[in-house]
Amino acid sequence: MMDLTSVTSNLEQHSDGIWYARQHSPIDYPEEGNTFCYGVEEGSFWFNHRNAFILEALHRYPPSGLLFDVGGGNGYVAKAIQLSGIDTVLIEPGIEGIKNAHLRGLHQLVCATLQDAKFTPHSLPAVGIFDVLEHIENDEGFLATLDELMVSGGRLYITVPAYNWLWSIEDEFAQHYRRYTLSELKEKLNQAGFRIEFSTYIFASLPLPIFLFRTIPSKFGLRKQGDLKRVESELRPVSNTTNRMLNKILRFELWLLRTFNTLPFGGSCLVVARSN
Repeated sequence: MMDLTSVTSNLEQHSDGIWYARQHSPIDYPEEGNTFCYGVEEGSFWFNHRNAFILEALHRYPPSGLLFDVGGGNGYVAKAIQLSGIDTVLIEPGIEGIKNAHLRGLHQLVCATLQDAKFTPHSLPAVGIFDVLEHIENDEGFLATLDELMVSGGRLYITVPAYNWLWSIEDEFAQHYRRYTLSELKEKLNQAGFRIEFSTYIFASLPLPIFLFRTIPSKFGLRKQGDLKRVESELRPVSNTTNRMLNKILRFELWLLRTFNTLPFGGSCLVVARSN
């Protein structure tokens, strides 16, 4: 267990073992978001294969020290990273997310925004922000803050949703500000002081279904905002046949990534970058 007082002066550890910030800033994330995700993550092809892609990137470009999973929700990614042998601290401002992560057996937990945690400059060896940046209005400022907080040469691992033309009512409900292309994301990382080591799209099979079943219906008012039952059925199909088909497709995508080093398009972007 790391003593976080060595890298911050604004966190205090409570009797439950969780570190809390002394004040809390508002966040751009729906209140029920962590509760909903906690109910679907374990059986969801999307969450499971995102973990597989993230672990592939971590295997290729390992962190040089403790990895801070910023905005890590219920700890589903952090738990997978921890089980892979990489020591991880989860930073999540939502109390429900922190409680769920604790139930998952994670112990290095910080209930705070990155801003409220007030880490010492150049103190974080590695940072993961997995589907977090799209929730932040000033994404360029946030990336610049990360560069300032990370040690020189520290690695940043990031995933974001791809392509604004895939925008749907689900993005509005999730309180996204934008979706990205790889070139846009890499440009913002470069401007913030990062050097790109690896970049690819992931979920190459998903743009067409997203466009047909989310984007177009959203444009014509045929999708209802906050229809969590429908989103759950998309993330965790009931049909075993559908699940098997999706898993085979995504395992094939992972094989393609390992074989050709990059995928030319997809529903999400994955980037590894180094802090200067």
